[in-house]
Amino acid sequence: MQISLMVEGQNGLTWERWSHILALAERLGFPGLYRSDHYFIGQQQDSLETYLSFVMAASETSKIRFGPLVTPITFRAPVNVGRMVAQIDDLSGGRFVCGLGAGWNDTEHTTYGIPFPAVKERFDRLEEAIALIKALWTQSPATYDGRFYQLAGADCLPRPPAGRPPLLIGGSGEKRTLRITAQHADEWNSTMLTPTELAHKNDVLARHCEDFDRDPASIRKSMMIFGMIGPESLRTAAAERLMGMFAPGQDIPVDEFSAGLKARGAIAGGTEEIIDSLGALAEQGIEEVQFQHFFFDSDEIPEYLAAEIAPKAAAL
Repeated sequence: MQISLMVEGQNGLTWERWSHILALAERLGFPGLYRSDHYFIGQQQDSLETYLSFVMAASETSKIRFGPLVTPITFRAPVNVGRMVAQIDDLSGGRFVCGLGAGWNDTEHTTYGIPFPAVKERFDRLEEAIALIKALWTQSPATYDGRFYQLAGADCLPRPPAGRPPLLIGGSGEKRTLRITAQHADEWNSTMLTPTELAHKNDVLARHCEDFDRDPASIRKSMMIFGMIGPESLRTAAAERLMGMFAPGQDIPVDEFSAGLKARGAIAGGTEEIIDSLGALAEQGIEEVQFQHFFFDSDEIPEYLAAEIAPKAAAL
């Protein structure tokens, strides 16, 4: 199993902090550094435009994979996403992972004046967007005639080499998300599922794969996780930070909040507990875990993950 980092770019990320985190991830040998694609969740704060930050990632690093977990298809026209991704893939030498999803945060859409269709339409748009983007990457010229999106002879240059970039689908909805994953994705990324929940989702994904005559093992599986990990002082600080993110203003004891989040799939504890938790996920096919890095001004947790967790996880 590989251990990577994930950053919520809407939670006070600045250019200086992002540059530091990029250098940190490379120095510590993480295989991947991913980030959210949001304007804000809850409180509005410093928030870097996602694809501009990926140009910096392509320019300032040479080894790590990077990409969005995940881009809502509602934010940008799919033709723009497809063109930006192709060019960032080229700039990075093939290290970009194209993560897509249907979108979920109605508040940020309303605040920024972005249309937020009903859930069925969002997934219909996601399916069309995938088809259009793949046409851009593989056809010369590209044509597509859908209900929501069209192409009429577009020649997207530079065009990615065959098989690049990988398409990642984020989410765990059983009717549409996992079916779209089975049909189109190179990688499936879920968020904080328990091993029991993950086993069930794997069964659902396998049934969808049968409909497309596809081997479920051909789909890489990864998971983004919130961690309350490391030395006890770091665990307490992480729990307090997560309370501010998920339960602002609520009077909940830290221990009670931590236990509740762990029951929902978060990982908590010291090295032995973390490896046991990762092992249970590895048994269900998870190949990469992206731990949230939310203390932007501290390197302690990434350094702990790199020194204590990543070497042990590699053997899982």
